Amino acid sequence: MNTTQSNFFSKNILFGIFLILVSLSLTSCAKKIAFQSSSIVPAARGQVTIKKDNNKNYLLKIKIDNLAEVKRLESSKNNYVVWIETEETLVKNIGQIKSDTKFMSSKLKASFETVTAFKPSKIFITAEENSDVQYPGSEVILETRKF
Repeated sequence: MNTTQSNFFSKNILFGIFLILVSLSLTSCAKKIAFQSSSIVPAARGQVTIKKDNNKNYLLKIKIDNLAEVKRLESSKNNYVVWIETEETLVKNIGQIKSDTKFMSSKLKASFETVTAFKPSKIFITAEENSDVQYPGSEVILETRKF
């Protein structure tokens, strides 16, 4: 009887280890990159998660905490714009990011999600007058290192 219980427990342990390894392999497909500290919005902290999908596109998810409202910056602007730099050093506007300033929110949070066919090598956010600009301005709010 002890042998039966011992085999049962060892099978459960092996099954548990197998599940852990499978879950780790599935989550390791996504790459997480932290934004560097900002001199313009020093309290802002965030990260980018990049994952390649089945169509060979790149899913980008950005989460930022303590992002000041864009109109409160020293040089008041209207929009935060997200940019990617590709391996060929092309810079593309991939959209506008809005901060979450809900009534009960204690932190200014922002999130952004998009899919792009371009493989990013760097991601950065600028403050701009218009969200449809073709070239980034000089006021870089947050940026990642090249990856």
